[in-house]
Amino acid sequence: MRLLVVEDDPLIARSLHQALTPLGNTVEGFASHAEASAALRHDSFDLILLDLGLPDGDGLTLLGELRERGDTTPVLILTARDGIDDRVRGLDLGADDYLAKPFSLAELEARVRALLRRSQQRSDNRLRLGALCFDPALGVATLHDEPLELPRRELCLLEDLLLHAGSITPREMLENRLFGFGEVGSNALEVYISRLRKRLKDSGLRIRTFRGLGYRLEEARE
Repeated sequence: MRLLVVEDDPLIARSLHQALTPLGNTVEGFASHAEASAALRHDSFDLILLDLGLPDGDGLTLLGELRERGDTTPVLILTARDGIDDRVRGLDLGADDYLAKPFSLAELEARVRALLRRSQQRSDNRLRLGALCFDPALGVATLHDEPLELPRRELCLLEDLLLHAGSITPREMLENRLFGFGEVGSNALEVYISRLRKRLKDSGLRIRTFRGLGYRLEEARE
C-alpha cells in the first residue's frame, strides 16, 4: 500500500519509514503542512499518518481541509499531545484512529494494518486471484501454495495489481507506488511488468496492457 507520513521530526519519520516499508508499503514523507497539502491535492494514498505539531501549521487544519473536499483517505493521527480535547477534535474532524507518542512500533503496525483492511473492506489482509495469494501483513506471496520469491518493487507491483484485479490499474499510480515522486524513465515500469509476467507464466493469470491507461491483472481465458 502507499502511505503518506506527515512528520517534522526526522528521527520519528525515519523510524516510521523503516517500520512500514518492510511490510510491503511504499512510504512517502513530508515535514510540513504546505508540502503535504500539495501532495494530497495531486496524488492519492491508501493511508495518511499525520502529526499535529507541524512547523507551518496544525495537522488538524490539514485534516479538516482533506475532509472538506470529500477525501476519505484513512488518517491515523500521531501526536505528543495527550489532551482529551485534541483527541476529540481530531476524531470529530474525521480522523480514523489516534496514537499518542511515544508508541510501540508493534502497536503502530497493527493499527496501520487494521485501517488498511477496513478501507479495502476486507475481513483479512490477504489478496487472492486464482492460484495467486499475497499477505501484506507478512509481505509474502504464494502461487499454487508455493512461496513466490519477489524483490521489493515486484512485490509492491503485485500487491497493487491484486488490489485492482479485474480493473485497470492506472500507470501513473503504479509509477508513483514503485518509484515515488522522483523522475521515472520511460520504460522503467515496463521492465517490472515484464519480470512479473515471467513469474506468472503458466499460473492461469495474465497482465494485460492498456495503452495510455495502465495494466490489468486478470484470469487468462481460452
